[in-house]
Amino acid sequence: MRPSPVVSAIGSATLAFGLALSMAPGALAAPGPIPRDPVADDHTTDMMDALKRDLDLTQAEAESLLEVQEAALDTDAEATEAAGDAYAGSLFDTDTEELTVLVTDTAAVDAVEATGAEATVVSYGTEGLAEVVEDLNEASAQEGVLGWYPDVAGDTVVIEVLEGSGADVDAMVAEAGVEASVIQVVETEQAPQVYADIIGGTPFYTDSGRCSIGFAATNGAGQPGFVTAGHCGGVGTQVTVPPDGVGVFQYSSFHSGDIAFVRGISNFTLRNLVSRYGSGGPQAVTGANQAPIGSVVCRSGSTTGWHCGTIQARNQTVRYPQGTVHGLTRTNVCAEPGDSGGPFVSGTQAQGVTSGGSGNCRTGGATYYAELTPMVNSWGVSIYTG
Repeated sequence: MRPSPVVSAIGSATLAFGLALSMAPGALAAPGPIPRDPVADDHTTDMMDALKRDLDLTQAEAESLLEVQEAALDTDAEATEAAGDAYAGSLFDTDTEELTVLVTDTAAVDAVEATGAEATVVSYGTEGLAEVVEDLNEASAQEGVLGWYPDVAGDTVVIEVLEGSGADVDAMVAEAGVEASVIQVVETEQAPQVYADIIGGTPFYTDSGRCSIGFAATNGAGQPGFVTAGHCGGVGTQVTVPPDGVGVFQYSSFHSGDIAFVRGISNFTLRNLVSRYGSGGPQAVTGANQAPIGSVVCRSGSTTGWHCGTIQARNQTVRYPQGTVHGLTRTNVCAEPGDSGGPFVSGTQAQGVTSGGSGNCRTGGATYYAELTPMVNSWGVSIYTG
């Protein structure tokens, strides 16, 4: 059975990455028991098998999807340029394997379709919806509201509320001063939590526990290190990387993206690889072009190993018990406590580091990751490409 169609916004970035690790930050630790030791590197499979398992695809369907998705990235670049100022986002449908480019002006339709992409005219698009999200970010969050994100395919902003909470969404929308017609309210049974104590490839540890290295990187001075989740440690937190690596959190942000950079002090060897927990060896990454929402992504983590799914939305605001985080990307890839900080990849392209989510790898749920580009660029951090 093919996965149900999922569409999403496209952007662009240029990065690459390395090994992934994980830890448990004391105050931010997710509730319930979390294994301190990473899972054995022998219980899952390579990317093709993971796609077949998690997306319920045949071998031929998985191969076709990856090939078409790679081609769609090239087409999207051409279509974005053709749309010019009317560009309003891009959508990739994993069911039909078609790319749709959104525009705010009918005059741009012919130029977009000449590149091979479909074109759809919308009122808001990515920029307009981003303004609505920003307005909501400034409003007083109501009890029971779990977060909000732009649904580019529907040209709306979705506000998630805890089922039965009686959240006063109307008051929040009115305070934000946004049009009620652009808002869609969705109820959910599970509240999100940060995934503290994770591994992507190899674990790193602090006094509080374990997290995952997301991507090997260097700071502005050329010193080696890695990118991981911000809730894994604050600036100045000391880390150890088995067997004898030592580092320290040089930069860390939780509320603005949940991402951090750990600077190596001794014995850091950078690799542009991600563990796939099993056959086929590690996953090499050749860049970090941002995949369309709707694209296939895979995640590596110490608790649950290697799992895949699709991107559902970007620029989501999530209200964790530990605080509100802006600008996260929403996926349906399963994850559990112990999977924070690990890498998300689409094909061979780096996407971001695991932040948190709801659900688990038995019943499913939503998992969020922090995009790499905005924060690391502001810090002068460069992702290691080999």
